[in-house]
Amino acid sequence: MIHCVLHDPNDSVAVVVTENVKAGEQLTALILDENRTIQIPCAADIPLGHKVAMRDMAVGDTVIKYGVDIGKVVAAIKTGEHAHVHNIKTKRW
Repeated sequence: MIHCVLHDPNDSVAVVVTENVKAGEQLTALILDENRTIQIPCAADIPLGHKVAMRDMAVGDTVIKYGVDIGKVVAAIKTGEHAHVHNIKTKRW
C-alpha cells in the first residue's frame, strides 16, 4: 500500500494519500519521478492530504514539496513528523 507520495527524491515532505496514518507505522512513500518506493517511519498521526517530513529539518530550512519551495521551517521537524502550518510558514510575509 502507498501511504504518501513525493515527486523528487530531494523533496523534504511527502503528501499522505491514505486515511488513518498513525504514529509508529512504517510508511511506504512513492517517488513519482523515479517510479520507486521507499520506507519511512511515521512519528505522528497525520491526516489525509497533510504532509509528512522525509528528513529532519531545522528552523529556517526551506521546505520542498513536488520540487517547489513551499515555505520555511519555523519549528524543528523530525523525519516522519507531521509537517503543517504549526511548523511551516510561507516566505511571502
